[in-house]
Formats: sequence, structure tokens, C-alpha cells
Amino acid sequence: MKKIIFAAAIVLAVLVAGAGAWFYAYRNSGYSAVYLKTGDVYFGKIVHFPRFGLKNVYLIQASPQNQETPFSIQKFSRVFWGPEDYISINRNEVVWTARLQKESQLLQIFKENPDLAPKNDTGAGTPLPFNLNPSSASGTGGVPSINR
Repeated sequence: MKKIIFAAAIVLAVLVAGAGAWFYAYRNSGYSAVYLKTGDVYFGKIVHFPRFGLKNVYLIQASPQNQETPFSIQKFSRVFWGPEDYISINRNEVVWTARLQKESQLLQIFKENPDLAPKNDTGAGTPLPFNLNPSSASGTGGVPSINR
């Protein structure tokens, strides 16, 4: 009986240590891009518990009427309807996710202006420092289906 209790204690300790390491790794994760089946791209810190989603969320907003900067990035919580800075995502709708590199231009924008407060009163987000128009991409640099 003592051997069974001892073995159960060891298994429990290993499980607790593994869960702690997994939690630590995901808690300290950086920003990621999440591309959905709808063509929407969100950026933020991935959360796995209690539901899959993003916190510190940013989104790409299309402005087709603005030929100079047809896309901008906006803080999710600053859109006109005032949501919280968290979005729950159905995993079945995710096409892919990718971590942003520490040197990413987009990550630098998030660090320099975390709220992405507009510089004018139009409510527009911050223009992206790169082109997302797939028609002008060289085949690998664009984001597919960004234009709907």
C-alpha cells in the first residue's frame, strides 16, 4: 500500500510540475497573429484558459476609400462600440496562428503606442508600416484574403 501511495505522489508531483511549466510558458508568451476563416486577422496575446482567445487585442481595419493607406491597425477596445480588451475565439474558425518576432515592426508599434490612440479626430487607427494589399504582394509577403 505504501508503494502505491508513493508512486501516486510521484505521478502527481510530475503532473503538477508539467502543468506549472506549461502555464509559465504560455503566460509569458508574446504577441501572436490569429487568422480566421472569415479573413479577419487579430493580433494579441493568446489565452488558453478558461477559453481560447486573445487579450491585448489589435485588429486590421480596411479603408478602401483611402488609397494611400488602405489598411490600419486599431486597438480592439477602442472601436466605437467599446468592447473589453479580450476576444474569445472558436478554435474551429482559426486557420493559423503565428508568433510575432521581437523585431517585428508591428510589435514596435504596440510598444510605442499601446492604445493606438488616433492622431486625429477621425477615429482611424494607426497606418500600417507595410503594404497588406495582396495584389501588390510578391506572392509570399501578402496576407491572403485580406480584401473581402
